Amino acid sequence: MTRSTGPFPLATRRDALVTALIASVAMATGTSPVTAQTDPLPSWNDGNAKQAIKTFVEKVTRQGGPDFVPVAERIATFDNDGTLWSEQPLYFQGMFLLDRIKALAPGRPEWQTQEPFKSLLAGDLKAVTASGTRGIEELVLATHAGMDSAEFERIVKEWMATARHPKFNRPYNQLVYKPMVELLAYLRANGFKTYIVSGGGVEFMRPWVEAAYGIPPEQVVGSGIKLKYELVGDKPELQRLAEVDFIDDGPGKPVGIAKFIGQRPVFAAGNSDGDLQMLQWTTLNTGQRFALIVHHTDAEREFAYDRQSQVGWLDKALDEAPSRGWLVVDMRNDWKTIYGP
Repeated sequence: MTRSTGPFPLATRRDALVTALIASVAMATGTSPVTAQTDPLPSWNDGNAKQAIKTFVEKVTRQGGPDFVPVAERIATFDNDGTLWSEQPLYFQGMFLLDRIKALAPGRPEWQTQEPFKSLLAGDLKAVTASGTRGIEELVLATHAGMDSAEFERIVKEWMATARHPKFNRPYNQLVYKPMVELLAYLRANGFKTYIVSGGGVEFMRPWVEAAYGIPPEQVVGSGIKLKYELVGDKPELQRLAEVDFIDDGPGKPVGIAKFIGQRPVFAAGNSDGDLQMLQWTTLNTGQRFALIVHHTDAEREFAYDRQSQVGWLDKALDEAPSRGWLVVDMRNDWKTIYGP
């Protein structure tokens, strides 16, 4: 099956080929792949953040060095919303949910008087937020269940191809962070296996993340609803049930890592308090460990927010970062560019 293309498909393939050749030459000559590269992070400004990443990679990949990490243990986990792509003014899966509610509303007249559907259709997002976790869960199940997985994948791909962000007027999968795409490629070129560990829906992410980030679907851990196998005629299907199976957020992230990956990461990246426990799980252990927080400080090129935001709230993790030695990436000062062309 031909996969859909993302914002940097050709560049990603070309970079992968170049780094593979560099690694091959390095293995044959006994040199380090890191030193053979010129600048693996060209969208990062020279400074402490960029240097900290490169220093860590050099340490853990130096054969015979005191901090060497075997390739089999080089696991890196990345949050998605706000870490690999934008998340304002609403999580992008929330934007997908809004569009799904509007598309389904003509066949569901009871939603005109039933909360939280009534408030959502009226554009009253504050009232929707006030409905709490239960209200959001009701909206998700109403729009994400009642079909088989193949049909849901088709709907996600169609939305991704046609929907546009309200501020940037670009497809949502073009709003991935170029510096983070480079970081993912840099880690993989040095033997890391990169995973997404996100509170977003796993079946919402899998149809498009490989084209956007180079991360295959099987390396995506996310929240999900329960599935049920059925044989319809002679066609096997996985039906999506209106019942939550797993929430991969906050303390659920270390659980998801243990359950679906089976190894503790040595590198983790996030942007909010929803990633706090994943960063703790990664770094509060022996050996070389690295945690990165993307701090949204660029209101001109993207958005600026942290402690007071309703989306991507960053408070406890920001306070904990200095004492833990976690790298806080200042988007405005550390990144030359935000998005790709």
